[in-house]
Amino acid sequence: MIREIHLKNFKCFEDQAFAIGGITLLTGLNGMGKSSLLQALLLLRQSHRMGLLKERGLALNGELVGLGSARDVLFLEAGEDEIAFELTFEGGSGVAWRFSCAGESTVLPLVAAIGPDKTLDTSLFGEPFHYLQAERTGPRISFQVPPLQTLGDRQLGKAGEYCAYVLAVHERENIPIRELGHPAAVSLGLRDQVEAWIAAVSPGTRIHAVPYPDMDLVSLQFSFVGEGFVSDRYRATNVGFGLTYALPLIVATLMSPPGALLLVENPEAHLHPRAQIKLTELFARAAARGVQVVLETHSDHVLNGLRLAVHGGHIPPEKTRVHFFRRSRAGMQAEVISPSIDRRGRIDHWPEDFFDEWEKSLDSLLD
Repeated sequence: MIREIHLKNFKCFEDQAFAIGGITLLTGLNGMGKSSLLQALLLLRQSHRMGLLKERGLALNGELVGLGSARDVLFLEAGEDEIAFELTFEGGSGVAWRFSCAGESTVLPLVAAIGPDKTLDTSLFGEPFHYLQAERTGPRISFQVPPLQTLGDRQLGKAGEYCAYVLAVHERENIPIRELGHPAAVSLGLRDQVEAWIAAVSPGTRIHAVPYPDMDLVSLQFSFVGEGFVSDRYRATNVGFGLTYALPLIVATLMSPPGALLLVENPEAHLHPRAQIKLTELFARAAARGVQVVLETHSDHVLNGLRLAVHGGHIPPEKTRVHFFRRSRAGMQAEVISPSIDRRGRIDHWPEDFFDEWEKSLDSLLD
């Protein structure tokens, strides 16, 4: 597991270290560097998968992220034309890379790498790993089959575009972490568990993912059950965005064994507050059992969901990290403040603009 990420001269960070927990929340105003932290990890992974990281350098554009050229990623006030990434893992081992940012290159030449090659065996560089970006695939009449020769049959795609296929293929397999089993599910099978957890979004939901191998497509439909009724099956396009957007979040979490790495942008998208809180509980429960989860969010419901998970004993507070990003008063550098959550779910420090908008609005309404 990653315990710390250290960035130098990368985008809005001149020299910044981040503690990473079992579950880590990245919060803050827009354009303050939350996505940049995730992008650093994604750059390392995609460069390794392209066969470049070990000897050649850092690929700025690829299957996971596209950032342009060297000038686009170098800190504006950098004293030298180099960026550096350093990772510290559980147990104290670490690895660091330095890359040249001179010129307009889209592959930053490797200047130096320090650390054991065995760090490349971690989930950041291999499997199990899931990354779900903010702009995920919405409702469709049909969904894609992944390129199996490169991705295999367990990768959901960064937009969740292969989720229906993965669910269709693995729906009868038991989830790897039994403790994540929902008490309302009839078995530990993946589909039964997904249906039980997705009830937080829409109660009584049943999922029907049917592959059509001759066309390399998968049909995704939903039906609904309640007391005394069973609905027809409906296309994903006829049940709104929430179910399709939540589905890859739940599938990725339930499929992840201990040691997996899960990166998610805006898990709250298209979900009502209760669903956000319940899904954050699922993330927290997975993190308590060895899955490393990093969430980039603007939602106070996600934050409160994590606080409730700690308060409810689903995850110990020492496995949680919260980072709040804002613009430094001096120059273009981002400033990071890291409040802590105690065992009762209380926050020890509330900086200005840290999920305080409702209090400000309420003050105005009561004025």
